[in-house]
Amino acid sequence: MWRTWLRPGMVVKRWIALLVVSLVLVSLAVAMSLAWIYRNVAFPDAASDLVRFLTLQFIPHPFRELTILAGGTALLAIAFQGLSRSLLGPLMERSARGQALAQIVAEHRFGEPRPEFNVVAIGGGTGLSTLLRGLKHCNLNITAIVTVADDGGSTGRIREEFNMPAPGDIRNCIVALADAESTIGKLFQYRFDQEGSQLEGHSFGNLFITALTQVTGSFEQAVIESARVLAVRGRVLPSTLENVTLCGELIDGRVVRGESAISHKSAPIKRVFLEPDHPAGYEPALSAILNADLVVLGPGSLYTSVMPNLMVAGVSEAIRWTLGRVVYVCNVATQPGETDHFGAADHIQTVVNHLGKGTVHYALVNDNQRPSTAIRPEWQVDPVTPAGVERVDLGVEIIQRDVVNDANPLRHDPDKLAAALVGIARLPVPERVTRPVRRSLLEQVA
Repeated sequence: MWRTWLRPGMVVKRWIALLVVSLVLVSLAVAMSLAWIYRNVAFPDAASDLVRFLTLQFIPHPFRELTILAGGTALLAIAFQGLSRSLLGPLMERSARGQALAQIVAEHRFGEPRPEFNVVAIGGGTGLSTLLRGLKHCNLNITAIVTVADDGGSTGRIREEFNMPAPGDIRNCIVALADAESTIGKLFQYRFDQEGSQLEGHSFGNLFITALTQVTGSFEQAVIESARVLAVRGRVLPSTLENVTLCGELIDGRVVRGESAISHKSAPIKRVFLEPDHPAGYEPALSAILNADLVVLGPGSLYTSVMPNLMVAGVSEAIRWTLGRVVYVCNVATQPGETDHFGAADHIQTVVNHLGKGTVHYALVNDNQRPSTAIRPEWQVDPVTPAGVERVDLGVEIIQRDVVNDANPLRHDPDKLAAALVGIARLPVPERVTRPVRRSLLEQVA
């Protein structure tokens, strides 16, 4: 952070230099006055020993001066730090973004720093919000594209009563990109638990987005206004504005409808699809994908968070045509009833089968299996390992990193994951399409 203070144009160094010069001049004046008094004023014998002690006469030159200089410098630093904390502390606490003082001053002088990369994260559920919590601390322009097929709990009741897209995953992503300590963020996540109440199980954030949808007449505008209220560090966009239902076809031929029903079926999933089929993609989301430097698929439930977004009209095409790097983040553990006994290769193969070979450049797989020893048998989950990926022709470069949460073997660590993805964003990627083709996609789905 000290490098920021030394940056040319901060208009800080000159005043620090002037402060140092003024302190030196004042100190010299005081020293000269004390020297004159010491030489010209006769002190009583009783006070002579005290004067010699206060002036450190018992310490030889030049150690006497060095001792005074070191003590004075330390006291000056402590006083300056304490004064700054007392004067600026209340103002810093009001900073919605929790920035350091040097960063605030730098942005005032030079404007906000240009983001290093445009990153688009596609998914839903807990996985996507975990990723966003890590990415928001990096110098990135973040866009989260979220599935609206959730139909469980509070979200399901709202969808049934108000015939609108699912607000739950969008709420989680908005809160993830906001200040984690903000009261508004905690309010959005508050869930009513009064037993027997009509509000029981509802999240305040879901109700807020629903109310805004009714007030503005637009789910799109409700999401925008909600993000503005929480002052999020990025954008949160639905993949589609249509009220869609996620369905799953099982290998025994049965079809289950509803995201919440898919993970409770008795047979493995053959494929998932949306009703209505191929809903129109949200144009700002498609534009964000086309202009991304890095497109991140996942982490999150493979069939109920990642794949539903890829079935929205225009999303898969935008991913194929983007000039940015495309990376799939493999889950660190299987999900009961959805990806039982899946390895990393199975997860990657499912995504590649839908997008086509060559679309996904990288797959990020966790290689730290130590926390997986904490997985209990009653959880009915397995750690997802990279074993066997080299034997499958996926057309994807496998990148193995430690991205698991050390305290929770079923989740990614936000900071580890963000660091790994920023590293991937710096890797080269071949150009595949031209600008005119990218523009034609938006015209096609408009």
